[in-house]
Amino acid sequence: MMSDTRNRILESALDCLRAGESISLDSAARRTGLTKAGLMHHFPTKEALMLGLVDMVANRWEEGLKAHLGTPVDEASPASRISAYVDYAISGEFDESDMVILSDPRLRQPLAERWVQQMHRWVALPADLPPSLHGNLTAARLIADGAWFASSTGVFALTATEAGQVRAVVNKLLEN
Repeated sequence: MMSDTRNRILESALDCLRAGESISLDSAARRTGLTKAGLMHHFPTKEALMLGLVDMVANRWEEGLKAHLGTPVDEASPASRISAYVDYAISGEFDESDMVILSDPRLRQPLAERWVQQMHRWVALPADLPPSLHGNLTAARLIADGAWFASSTGVFALTATEAGQVRAVVNKLLEN
């Protein structure tokens, strides 16, 4: 369970990202109304803070993915998991804070590694899948990643009509 102060720090840091600001321990502390030392009690380094942000965004994704899946993820087929991933990526509401893994070039590797750890059970595909199914599921995931990126950045975000058209294409991939 996350403490209220820890949660406030993370929300404030996400607000920094939404405002197009860089995140530092100082900026996150100021935005939260804490001293830097008070913030460092919860996040001793910038990397710890940034990893906390990745976890927070991944937890939001986890909740959205579960809602679209409707069954425990460990019991779902690879196609069902990818379908839920696509649905969430196309229909979820995202903003700049969802791109937290790209927010600090010096920490990009550990942030990306954390994201992969968090999302692995949703997008990992068994090695024994037939190559055509593996390719189709991978293509569907990459389409979802593109939709998520477009929505998060506001660059070529899908309209409702386009989202439906993209979902129809993904459905064809998943049927094959």
